[in-house]
Amino acid sequence: MTLYLDYKSPSIQYFDDVNRNRLFTKDRQNYINVLSTQTLNSLDNTSILDIFMSQGNVVEPHYHQNAAELVYCVTGAANVSFINPFTNEVSTYHITPGQVTNVPQGWWHWEVALTDNTHLIAIFNAPIPEVILGSDILRLTPSGILAHTYCLNEGQLRETLSPIQTSSFIGPPANCYGGYYIQGQPPQQPQVYGYQLPYQQAPAPAPYGYGQPYGSPYGQQGMFQPQR
Repeated sequence: MTLYLDYKSPSIQYFDDVNRNRLFTKDRQNYINVLSTQTLNSLDNTSILDIFMSQGNVVEPHYHQNAAELVYCVTGAANVSFINPFTNEVSTYHITPGQVTNVPQGWWHWEVALTDNTHLIAIFNAPIPEVILGSDILRLTPSGILAHTYCLNEGQLRETLSPIQTSSFIGPPANCYGGYYIQGQPPQQPQVYGYQLPYQQAPAPAPYGYGQPYGSPYGQQGMFQPQR
């Protein structure tokens, strides 16, 4: 997509501080900043996510319906995995500083930090990257549909998925231990800046296709505005 910019306009911007554009915060070691045309309007067909993670944290499974993603490792190490929709194979690429993995548009993928102080930059060929998150698919799809479709116990499924109340972005939750929440501690909700859709008020998701995202925390549907 070609953007037509008025470079004579006094409102055109050529500089931005990505550190001020917080998208998501799990804790002090795990957070995501964003750069798009919403904060730097002279960008053309480019946007980035600036991702910081400690060991064992995961950028949750998701896909970008409007952009391919190039994942570049600045520091630390990570595994970048995706499902190839043409072969149904799962591929995992280990990247260290200076190495990249390319994820084609619309492919289901995730990233796992293998060391503390892992810093990744995700580069997109779109002015604003749209996203469909695994957490949103799980929490917005009616439990009855999932249970009926896959022959699951609906009560057990609803209980299993009940802690997923918001878009997760980076998991696991801070109070998760060995796959279980620490007894007596309620699920802790991360901070998603500019987008907070309570579970009980969530709209019904579109069942098919890429055209109707379940939610778009930093995409054109949600028109994400970074926290400054």
